[in-house]
Amino acid sequence: MSSRSVPSGSPDREARRARWATAAMFATNGAVFANVVPRYPDIVARLHLDEAAFGTAVAGYGLGAVLAGLVAAALVNRFGSARVAVGGTLAVAANLVLVGAAPSWLLLALALALAGALDSVTDIAENAQGLRVERHYGRSILNSMHATWSIGAVVGGVMGSAAAGLGVPLVPHLAVAAGTAIALALLVRTRLLPGPDPDPSPTAAAVAHDEAAPSRRRRRWGLLGRLLALAVVGSMAQGIEDLTSTWSALYLREDLGAAAVVGGLGFVALQGLQTVGRLVGDRAVTAWGDRSVARGGAALAAAAMGLALVVGSPLLTIAAFGVVGLGIGTLIPASLRAADDIPGLPRGLGLSIIGMGFRITLLASPLAMGVLAQWQGLGAVITVVPLAAVVVLLLAGALPGRVRSGRAGP
Repeated sequence: MSSRSVPSGSPDREARRARWATAAMFATNGAVFANVVPRYPDIVARLHLDEAAFGTAVAGYGLGAVLAGLVAAALVNRFGSARVAVGGTLAVAANLVLVGAAPSWLLLALALALAGALDSVTDIAENAQGLRVERHYGRSILNSMHATWSIGAVVGGVMGSAAAGLGVPLVPHLAVAAGTAIALALLVRTRLLPGPDPDPSPTAAAVAHDEAAPSRRRRRWGLLGRLLALAVVGSMAQGIEDLTSTWSALYLREDLGAAAVVGGLGFVALQGLQTVGRLVGDRAVTAWGDRSVARGGAALAAAAMGLALVVGSPLLTIAAFGVVGLGIGTLIPASLRAADDIPGLPRGLGLSIIGMGFRITLLASPLAMGVLAQWQGLGAVITVVPLAAVVVLLLAGALPGRVRSGRAGP
């Protein structure tokens, strides 16, 4: 959180209700699309797609997310984060059925592009609502909300895997998942904070103006530089997570000789301890600030994975992935919070800019890492993890320090 003055003392009843309602929205967002990921093989088999065709269709998700990120801030400012989050969730859930029912490659690609676009808008609106609730608390709570997203993603993945294992037809399965998400969103919608999301207070904006550099051009460049640094910090965390999900099993099995049953444990370790890091991250951030927590986590991640690369032990590497997850757990919430708290920017604009960085990373990372793996091998791909952590260590100064008021605790 920023060093601007924030409310202190206990949050009111409305804020407490909004906190749990927003957490439920995060969990729903994590669970909805995770239902379809384990059913991808069924979609590929039904449409008789080869790997190239399927990969191109899935790339539509990232493209839709990037394009929609350009208008998300305008929607949040026009309709408010609560209405956009609920409306987006309803649309994402309904579109899930279209993904499962798509009768051709083209319609699948279009449905996935729409899924990415809707998820991008919903994600930004949920984060805007979460940060609005956080300002009522006067202390960090966004990390725990992101933890509920991770938990929701695990639940959704288990649901999808179970449905696939039991042979449940694809469209009925996704219709049940969509209906559950819609019901939950409608149930909690009245507990979200309603109305427009307020811009930074005039006092804060005036102070920022007085303390800025004399030249407007220098102020603009300073603002752009900080947003870019925040985008890189969050994108490094996003890239590490994506890299681990895509390449860790191959690295463990092909380079380190791990058994097939062990290969997937690197990603499991990262996701599991990242969730733990987010659950305990709010206490740490409230006590020490985003900047110090990010630096400590980045240093820990770089050291752990660097050691694992040198030793080359499968078990140590799995443990290192877990430490990396713990270390990067607060980075995405921290970059979003800092961007949304910059005086002079309309609410949602900073979130959209940072979110754009995340989604460009999701588009570019698989291609770049594939080229690197082909050129230098899987070990070089995993080396990107500690290098990305070092980048975070260098740029963490763009994050705010310790909050000057408020209470510690979740």
